[in-house]
Amino acid sequence: MTRQRISIIGAGYVGLCIAVGFASKGYKVIAIDHDSKKVILINKGIPPFHEAGLKDLLQENLKEGYLECTLDCKEAILKTDITFIAVGTPSKRDGSINLQYVKNAAREIGKALKEKENYHLIVVKSTVIPGTTENVVKPIIEKQSGKRCGEEWGICVNPEFLREGSAVNDTLHPDRIIIGEYDKKSGDMLEMLYRNLHGEQTPPLLRTNLSTAELIKYANNAFLAMKISFINHIADICERIPGVDVTVVAKGIGLDKRIGRLFLNAGLGYGGSCLPKDIKALIAFCKSLGHKPILLKAINKVNETQPYKAIKLCKEALGSLKGRHVAILGLAFKPNTDDIREAVSIKIIKALLKEGARVTAYDPAATPNIRKRLGNSIQYTSSPINCIKNADCCIIVTEWDEFKKLNPKDFIKNMKHPIVIDGRRIFDPTEFSRKLDYWAVGLGKIEEKYYESRKFCTD
Repeated sequence: MTRQRISIIGAGYVGLCIAVGFASKGYKVIAIDHDSKKVILINKGIPPFHEAGLKDLLQENLKEGYLECTLDCKEAILKTDITFIAVGTPSKRDGSINLQYVKNAAREIGKALKEKENYHLIVVKSTVIPGTTENVVKPIIEKQSGKRCGEEWGICVNPEFLREGSAVNDTLHPDRIIIGEYDKKSGDMLEMLYRNLHGEQTPPLLRTNLSTAELIKYANNAFLAMKISFINHIADICERIPGVDVTVVAKGIGLDKRIGRLFLNAGLGYGGSCLPKDIKALIAFCKSLGHKPILLKAINKVNETQPYKAIKLCKEALGSLKGRHVAILGLAFKPNTDDIREAVSIKIIKALLKEGARVTAYDPAATPNIRKRLGNSIQYTSSPINCIKNADCCIIVTEWDEFKKLNPKDFIKNMKHPIVIDGRRIFDPTEFSRKLDYWAVGLGKIEEKYYESRKFCTD
């Protein structure tokens, strides 16, 4: 069986993980990026971002000759059979998506196809609003190539559902594949690629039209965001009822097969490159249709205010934050990544600084990225213990596994005032509440006597 040759425009989280995934299965893959520094790093086997399992697979496939990265888009397309568009679609100020990179990719593809004789398939992986592939990408490629879609080239929408921190595994073991096809030939070619890639392990595969596939991606992320905002709203109620814990409530409703337990973890809100951006883009898209996205706006509002829950709890525990030393454990928007896009840590730190607090912070992977963003406005430390040393309060912002190993003695021994605000619910509330001043999102008072030690906060 002759394997198709693949080119991928965009060597970011999605593009590079997909490139490594296909290459690891024996496909010849050319990743394309316009950032020369990134291309050099990738060709040296150094991922430009932190992602579990990526470095080893990247180095292995570079060595075996299955993968390369280049600046030359035209040459890459001429050498391959299928091109994935995996460039970013950042938000504009009004929340709508910026299609600049998608349009640029389409122009480059069109120019290359003008010189190509064989049939070529274009696959849009980038998250774009319904109608983009049909009304923006396709016309640009037709204009630049002088060739009609459906004859000498085809196009599909193939949304990605990768989770940062497990993106490589998700590429190799997806739970479903969505194919939006311009025509049957395009859909058949993409389906065959995936069936050959996954073999007997091919997950459920749904074929539909271009716009439906585009909307599936947004609807999927909006639903996940809704579950998070919903449980955070319930957490607010739990905090007002003595003895009620949102984690138990979430477990109880999660046992309902209609609901499920995933994405029902109360905390300080969601971040990253997908959920916040996609919710805002869907809201803007709805407005363009003349539709009032009431639920979507509520989801977004809950999430935008949720990080400040940490500040509220800080003030309840300490009173004024001016001159107080606050330790932040976790800077990445989620564990197992160094991504700080829309990270709640940034909102929390800026709010603490505005209140006059002194901040120390630690993260296993994201510190360099935060340093570029916040500079020397805070102090960076090399371990969790160094971070909490002599602190008046500690806020758990990211649920890294190494933080879960901390026990009450660690905080009591090292902090000036052992006050812990568990923003990600990683600790046993009963154990921690009995031994130190423990506050948590979605936790009503267990017993008042456990909190009598708060009086030392006013010294």
